[in-house]
Amino acid sequence: MAVPRGVTFDRLAAISGVRPWRAIVGTLIVAAGFLGIGVVVVVAFMLGTELFGLPEAVDQAGIPRGNAYGLAMTLLSIAPVLLLVLGTAALVQRRRPGTVSSVAGRLRWSWMGQCAAVAVVALVLGQAAQWLALSAAGLDSGMFGWGGWAAFLPLLIVILLLVPFQAAAEEYVFRGWFMQAVGAHVRNPVWGILIGSALFASLHGYSWAGLVDVFSFGAVMAWLAVRTGGLEAPIALHVVNNVVAFGISAAAGDLQDALDQGKSPVPWQALAGTVVQLGVYAFGVMYLAKKQSIKTISE
Repeated sequence: MAVPRGVTFDRLAAISGVRPWRAIVGTLIVAAGFLGIGVVVVVAFMLGTELFGLPEAVDQAGIPRGNAYGLAMTLLSIAPVLLLVLGTAALVQRRRPGTVSSVAGRLRWSWMGQCAAVAVVALVLGQAAQWLALSAAGLDSGMFGWGGWAAFLPLLIVILLLVPFQAAAEEYVFRGWFMQAVGAHVRNPVWGILIGSALFASLHGYSWAGLVDVFSFGAVMAWLAVRTGGLEAPIALHVVNNVVAFGISAAAGDLQDALDQGKSPVPWQALAGTVVQLGVYAFGVMYLAKKQSIKTISE
């Protein structure tokens, strides 16, 4: 099917001749696949431990282990959903898979690279703001630590190889597929932004401050997807965030604690970093998008 002309990113699934029910069926398939793929991957990794003597991937409470095997299981339980989204767009909605990426019908790699540069700056400033806020409250930021190269290097390899696919998969599900599925039925993108961000936050087990952080991240990324015409900006920040977050925890030797999202409540003061990072990133991306004349409407 041809890409609808003159529409924003969230309306790319509203194709003439394609029944709106296909967006609903596709959403159910993506949701079931998201859960199913996770179960299959976890079971496969647990069998690897039992049958081949590989390291344990989960502990007795079902929390992923903080080793390379456990981290790989965690990331691979999400990453393949990227292919599921693209396949569902083509087979169920009968549209070009690339329309889930952007109004150009493809991922705009050069633009994503520019967004990644902005993401690094925003992350540094956000982390600085968080450290200052926590320090002022007499709290430990937990940003620094070193567990040694022997433990860190295998984790670093897994992080660099798999985190980009895991982060991109989440963007394709929540800021790509879901927002466009809602957009196939309603014109106002606010509904897709808010509902998608709430669903995204619901998959995390943080305390209330952590959930506010995740919801805010999802909402700003969804807004940027609409305003920039694609997933490049959301993917760039998501990848940078996750690589750094996993990397810091792995370097400090406390990755397993980080994977147990409900273990350590996120202090509300840490939200200062969220405000700074998202604010800087949104401003920087929108400035560059205007300067580079990034297309936000399909042709």
